[in-house]
Amino acid sequence: MIDINFQKQIAFIKEIDKLKYIQRKTSLFNSNRHENDAEHSWHLAMMALVMSEQSNEKVDLLKVIKMLLIHDIVEIDAGDTFLFDTTKSHDNTEEELKAAKRIFGLLPEGQAEELITIWEEFEAAETAEAKFAKAVDRLAPMMQNDSNNGGTWKEFDVPYETVIEKKKKIKEGSEIAWDYAKGLVDDFYQK
Repeated sequence: MIDINFQKQIAFIKEIDKLKYIQRKTSLFNSNRHENDAEHSWHLAMMALVMSEQSNEKVDLLKVIKMLLIHDIVEIDAGDTFLFDTTKSHDNTEEELKAAKRIFGLLPEGQAEELITIWEEFEAAETAEAKFAKAVDRLAPMMQNDSNNGGTWKEFDVPYETVIEKKKKIKEGSEIAWDYAKGLVDDFYQK
């Protein structure tokens, strides 16, 4: 007889495969192919792994990686909201919380509670781990846009001030990452 917890874990693993089908607006580096949420999450986890020393504060790296791997799973139900969307608020946390409870709720109770708590911590962006995870999450698309001649900034005619306003939270998690990111934006808009 298969353990009930194992069955729940398998159901969750099958469900999160849907993350591979959630297309983002941002394209891969030097490419016109849009990335999916699974690729995005993996890339962020790797960025955190190699850049954790750039965090403004000492962080629990495993917790940061967990945040980055799970933060977009809610988009299976809630969809991906483009950061520069002018018709839909990027603060759709009620819809996303409902999704988090459903999807993480497929897991055994203890695991479900842990992942929901970590997801909520990421969303609140108050701890050192969440601030750094958010910084990495905001930095990656900026690097992709830079590699794609402006990417979504150019495609959607996003004003310089809007990019800066939406991305300046990077500074809360990593001053060095913000300096780099702002330089990318400044260079693009000066051209």
